[in-house]
Amino acid sequence: VEGCGANGCEYMTGGVAVLLGRVGQNFGAGMTGGMAFVYDPDGEFAQRANPENIVWQRLASAHWEGVLHGLVARHAQATDSKRSKGLLADWERIAGDFWQVVPKEMLSRQTYPLDDSVELVAAE
Repeated sequence: VEGCGANGCEYMTGGVAVLLGRVGQNFGAGMTGGMAFVYDPDGEFAQRANPENIVWQRLASAHWEGVLHGLVARHAQATDSKRSKGLLADWERIAGDFWQVVPKEMLSRQTYPLDDSVELVAAE
């Protein structure tokens, strides 16, 4: 979607949401599953997010960036969205303006790490 009002992704239990515009207050309240990507070039998301249930970070994984890029491309193709086409055309510059949002209880259940720089160490 290209933006949402208050309580975005409230009580989300699965799937992936991509928000290409501003979000309102209380984003992610009650979110227990799924994942969201929020485009935030102005750095306002932290003031709008509900930290009780979610954590967020800038994109830090090639895998998840690829997932996001594919979803934005699919949106552009399906809707002919000028906004998504503009983001895709400038992807290398703007990809770092996306937040990846995950419910706290799902952090240990991700199929791919959220951050490529994290090294896993085998237990001894």
